[in-house]
Amino acid sequence: MSPEMVMTIANQALELVLLLTGVILLPALAVGLLVSMFQAATQLNEQTLSFIPKLAATFITLMIAGAWLLQLLMTFTKRLITDIPMIIG
Repeated sequence: MSPEMVMTIANQALELVLLLTGVILLPALAVGLLVSMFQAATQLNEQTLSFIPKLAATFITLMIAGAWLLQLLMTFTKRLITDIPMIIG
């Protein structure tokens, strides 16, 4: 196993992790920004007010994109497992 192959696999894994987490976290970030703007406009400083909408956005995102995210993860894992003989040598 060459260092280039290890770096390629690590790079692909990091790209997948960034994609998986980005799809989940970006809607929560957008909702958090909207709630913060609402709190600033109305001067409501309640911490639980921002938590519930972000939780709901994350749950809805997982419901909508969960199957696709799981398919990406399964494809990467299957490809990695089938490439083990080539990786070893």
